[in-house]
Order: sequence, then C-alpha cells, then structure tokens
Amino acid sequence: MTRNMRIWMTTMLLTLASGLWAQTAREAIAFNPKLSASNYCVYPDSVKATMTPPPEGRRPFYISTYSRHGSRYVSQRKCYDIPMAVLTKGDSMGLLTPLGKSVMAELRAIIDDAEGRWGEMSGIGKQQLRHIATRMTQNFPEVFAGKARVKARSTTVNRCILSMGTAVQQLVAINPQLSIDMNASKADFWYLNHQDRRLRQYKTPQVAKAFDEYSEKRIVNERLMAQLFTQPDSISPDDQKWLNYYLIKTALIQQNTHMNKRSQLMTLFSEDDLHRFWQIENVWWYVQHGFTPLNGSQQPYTQRHLLRKIIHEADSCILLPEPGAQLRFGHETVLLPLACLLGLNGYDYQTDNLEDLEHHGWWACLIFPMASNIQFVFYRKSPRDSDVIFKILLNEQEATLPLPTDMAPYYHWRDFRNHYLKMLDDYEAVRGKQ
Repeated sequence: MTRNMRIWMTTMLLTLASGLWAQTAREAIAFNPKLSASNYCVYPDSVKATMTPPPEGRRPFYISTYSRHGSRYVSQRKCYDIPMAVLTKGDSMGLLTPLGKSVMAELRAIIDDAEGRWGEMSGIGKQQLRHIATRMTQNFPEVFAGKARVKARSTTVNRCILSMGTAVQQLVAINPQLSIDMNASKADFWYLNHQDRRLRQYKTPQVAKAFDEYSEKRIVNERLMAQLFTQPDSISPDDQKWLNYYLIKTALIQQNTHMNKRSQLMTLFSEDDLHRFWQIENVWWYVQHGFTPLNGSQQPYTQRHLLRKIIHEADSCILLPEPGAQLRFGHETVLLPLACLLGLNGYDYQTDNLEDLEHHGWWACLIFPMASNIQFVFYRKSPRDSDVIFKILLNEQEATLPLPTDMAPYYHWRDFRNHYLKMLDDYEAVRGKQ
C-alpha cells in the first residue's frame, strides 16, 4: 500500500467510522458494521474535511463534479424476493425456528415498505444532497457568488433527477441570484451513463474462475442456517447460500431508508459474516470496474467519454471571466470506474490476485457510498492567468492523482489535460472511439 493511499484511507476511515483509527477492513467493520454495505454505505456526512489553503493569490472560480444520487431504496425486488422464497418454502415444510418466523415477518414488512418505491431516493438521500451543496458553497463561496452560472445535468433516472433538483434548490436557497441551467435528457447519456458493452462483459472464463474460487468459501453461513431452520440440511446448498447473501444485503440496505430504526436484521450477523460479505462485494466491483489484468486491465475506460467531456468543458469555462459550476448526477457504476481511470488515491491498482486486493487497500466502499462525488475545484489569480491550477476532492476529501506536482494537493491543469488526453487518445487509437 502506497503512502498516499494509506493517508487517504486513514482520513476516510476516520470519516466513515467516526473516529476509528482502523488499519484493516475487518477492524473498520468491527467498529461500524454498516461499513460492510459496499455500494449501500451511507454517505459520511458528519466530519468536516480539512482544506489545504491554495498558493498565495489563487482563488477558486470554477467547480466541475460527477455525483452519485443520494440514498435510495433497493432497485430490484429480487434482493427481497429470493430470501422470502427460501423462508416461505422452509415455513411450508415446517422447518422454521421461532427466529426464522420472526425474520420472515420482518422481511415481509420491509417488502411492504419498499413496494412502489423500488430504486427511489429516500428522505435520507435528499438530506445528503442538501448538506453537500451547503458545504460546497461554504468551502468555495467565490464560485457561487452573485450571478454565477450553474449548469446541472442528470440522467433520466428519477433518483438522479431528484438529487440534482435537491442540490440546485439548496444552492438557490443560499444564493437566489444564481443563474441556473438544469436538464435531464437521454441526449446526455453518452457521457453521463455510458456503459460500454465490450468492457462490461467482465465475466470471462478467467475472471469467473477467480471470482468463484474467492467467493464460494465466503458465502456459506452454517451458523445462521442452524438458527433459522430446525433441519438446515433439508435446505439446498444454493438456497442456503443465497438466503445468507441477500439477508445480509437486505439488512444493510435499510440504513438508507426510514426502516433503519426498525430493522433488527443486523443482529443476525457476526463481524466475520459481515466482513466476508464485504470481501465478496469488494472483489465483485473490482473485477467489473477496476484495472484487473484478469479482464485485460481496461474496464475503467468505460468512462473515457465522461473524462473527455469534463476536460473539454473545463477548457471552455476557464476562458470565461465569471465564476461558475458544472454539476453532473448519475450512478456508482460510472463514478467508481471514473475514479479508477483517474487513478485517484491509487485506485488504478492492478492485480490478478484477488486475495491481495483488500490488503493493498482497494476498498470500493470508500469510493462510492450513496451521494458519493468527485469534485474538480479550479483556482487562478485572475481571468488572464495562464497557469490555472486545481485540486480534486473525493467525497469532499482532498485526493491524489498519479501526476507530479510542485504544490500538492494542487495540480497544474495543463499537466492534467495533457496526461489524460494522451491516455484516452492512446486507448482509442487501439480500441476505437465507440
């Protein structure tokens, strides 16, 4: 693990775990079990980031972001239907223990609550977006002063539109003079939510073998089955496996809804159970979106269009005399590979040994909690300044890039654009621009 990655991980764990100096994922989960939720982690909304002052004479004038939507309900019924089907079958066979019957009743209440809300943003999600927008104006007031222009774009998914609307509404509440341009259109999908079919076909035979070997020994939970069923051996191995997996997932999802104060499912699982679930999820996200040699080390290039768009729009906005911001709202399946493509905090790490991933510090949960965001914050001395600099924030924490700089955590924009445009050009020269 590199020094920069260790420093950043410590910062994020302090934020996510509310004060824990954890060195391993197992330690972090022991302190705060909800950290095992992977992409269902709640945004670290309580710890204020420490901002490094810019070089003398430089002031922020432009912000460019990509943000995930706020906390939401589960998007697909199968997360609940699969465990309910196993429990219902066990009940019909007279195999449920009193605890098993209680779990089935709670799961039914969760399903009833989620009915009609599949994939929708919750009240917790709206609060996250309001807080992030407020902190953005507090940290960089020059960008949102006077009649500054704010251009906001979202995918057409309801939770993303609401995230955009909530954030912009908060900005306008703080400064009613802002000039707002807001839209959600399929015309913007080519960069806001591009899913390259070639690169998303991640489960090659080599990947499938490595992932299955990694996950199979972690997904079984004989202890839990013995608590839920009077005769666990009467439940098929596959049913046991997926009941355990989706019950953990269901328990963790509830932290994003108002059911978080009513659900007792988390008490079913030990720290080891949750850590094993976290390991499976972490590796699954890596083989889908990380630079693993098992997949040819190319998956993050799914976001090449988004990165090029960010660069080109920044080039245009740098030429303007007035301040402004460009805010983009989408999904974790975009934000995670974008972070890997940028090499934020060492997330361009490459390995074909999935057992090494956790030890190295490639932890997806630190990248893409609900409402996660990447912010490019630009600084200059005046509109005539030819040496524009910027820093990059990941979930409002200062982050590092694999670029040399004489003013860390700030970078020269010309160095960034030259490096990444060449990287994108080199990829497209070989694989094409589609």
